Amino acid sequence: MINESLVKPDKIYTVSEVTRLVKLELETAFPLLWVEGEVSNFHRHSSGHLYFTLKDAHSQLRTVMFRAEARQVAFELKDGLSVVCRGRLNVYEPRGEYQLIVELVEPKGKGALQLAFEQLKEKLRAEGLFDPRHKKKLPLLPKKIGIVTSPRGAAIVDILRTLERRFARLHIIIYPAKVQGEGAAAEIVEGIDYLGSQPDIDVIIVGRGGGSIEDLWAFNEENVARAIFRCPIPVISAVGHEVDFTIADFVADIRASTPSAAAEIVIEKEQALGERIESLEKSLFQRTLYFIQEKKHLVLDLSRHRIFQNFRIRLLNLEQRVDELEERAREILRRKKTTLAESRSSAALFEEKLTNTVKRLLRDLVARWEKLSVELHNLSPLDILKKGYTLCWKDDLQLIRRIEDVDRTKDITVSFYKGEFTCRVKSLDRDILLESRLTKEKK
Repeated sequence: MINESLVKPDKIYTVSEVTRLVKLELETAFPLLWVEGEVSNFHRHSSGHLYFTLKDAHSQLRTVMFRAEARQVAFELKDGLSVVCRGRLNVYEPRGEYQLIVELVEPKGKGALQLAFEQLKEKLRAEGLFDPRHKKKLPLLPKKIGIVTSPRGAAIVDILRTLERRFARLHIIIYPAKVQGEGAAAEIVEGIDYLGSQPDIDVIIVGRGGGSIEDLWAFNEENVARAIFRCPIPVISAVGHEVDFTIADFVADIRASTPSAAAEIVIEKEQALGERIESLEKSLFQRTLYFIQEKKHLVLDLSRHRIFQNFRIRLLNLEQRVDELEERAREILRRKKTTLAESRSSAALFEEKLTNTVKRLLRDLVARWEKLSVELHNLSPLDILKKGYTLCWKDDLQLIRRIEDVDRTKDITVSFYKGEFTCRVKSLDRDILLESRLTKEKK
């Protein structure tokens, strides 16, 4: 209520004087108060001041928030948002209107930071910053990694300890940055941009240890999210504990539950490659041995056939050569396996060399085998035997070529294309035998 002692009934006041009286009384009566309402007619002026109206079902109140206080608002004010404002009543004399000058604004029913988190998350999602299509894959065998974090925090200790425990041969570059408080987001952005500009860095880890939402807030800033998104190098976000999620986690190419987990992710590719190479090595070795053994058995089968008794030595020599190639393959595989254990970084080159070596050995073996097959085919009477002809052998495995070579007192063996039998001759054609002897005597 206006102090009646200040008002003179007989005096005629100007509009400005009345407004000034109202301003004095109103601002004195309501020095500071909290007002709840719904935001409408929101407008952000180019000066940085915020203008809006607070309303409820029955009334409305003009409101202004000046630039200095507006900068402290973590979330986005917009029409329809229910808020609670702390401020002072003021009379704007040029229009004779009273208004609320707001010093602090909070969303009703939800923390300001949580609301800001949800608003920024939805904004960046709509722009496509979380789209899996933009996620970059980690390199197969990273050699140099960059880390953006506090050099005195728990995160860097966990990362280095994990890498040391796994004996990872990595070149590590640490970009020191504040990870909470004023200026932290700007330093994190600088670190990401700097490491991202280095041509030889394979992956970047950005993170810190656990904390409250206020402690982790730098990783919820929009400029940090956009720095991660534009970074040409794969970024792993490792902020807080497993239950903590930040905007950086959604934008990053990979989200690690903890800084230690980020280190595990970096080196697990190398371990997986080593296991894959070892598996391929075993498979290749077994296939090679199977191929060699198969050819050895084929050679042995041929060497046992009566037709190829005179060719036996050559077959056995080839079998010996096969054994030598097998041992050579084993030795090469052993040497390459030792090389792999000494240097994981050369694993891809090892796999290529190993494959080429085995292929070369197999080509050599197959070429020799094909050459032998041609020789066997040229010497083999099997094609003739297929037509119904037979071969006769003495018991000393000498081929019977003339009738006088037949001894009726001894068994002979008759070979068909498939199979053979042993018999004894009961009679000989004497005319043919006599003619053969005469021919021999004339010579």
